[in-house]
Amino acid sequence: MIELKGKIWFDPKNVTKKHNNQAEWKRMAMVMFEGDVSEYYAWFIKKRYNLVLNRPLRGAHISFINDSIRDMGDKADMWGEVKEKYDGKEITIMLDPDARTDSKHWWLVVEQESRKPLLDIRAELGLGKPYYGMHMTVGYANEKNIEHSKYILDLITRFGASYN
Repeated sequence: MIELKGKIWFDPKNVTKKHNNQAEWKRMAMVMFEGDVSEYYAWFIKKRYNLVLNRPLRGAHISFINDSIRDMGDKADMWGEVKEKYDGKEITIMLDPDARTDSKHWWLVVEQESRKPLLDIRAELGLGKPYYGMHMTVGYANEKNIEHSKYILDLITRFGASYN
């Protein structure tokens, strides 16, 4: 396992058109990591599989709230209070160093015990487990290398090859 210290940030700056379009009805919180940990693991993927990944737009982070306000139900009005309580707080996260992929995205999984504090914050807002499991994105394939990434996933799946 890899131990990383990050900071919890609520309402991060909108960096995509999609985020700008959804900002009115969606809430977001993430754990942000300083440094280049996602680039570090992308380098391993490049060396192992000759696959160059695009960097995550926000750098190394874990999005643990990316939900509609309506999903919070009657706890939606607690957003400000919960934000004040946790925004900027340092947290330690453990990640499994074995990269995973769906062929488009590559990520590291957040270890189960490290999820608990983040799930507790979600619970304060009336939210259950997130749709996508908790992870830190390492990078993503683009139109130039998606076929190569699919090929790697196929080999790993068919032959039980290790990700590391």
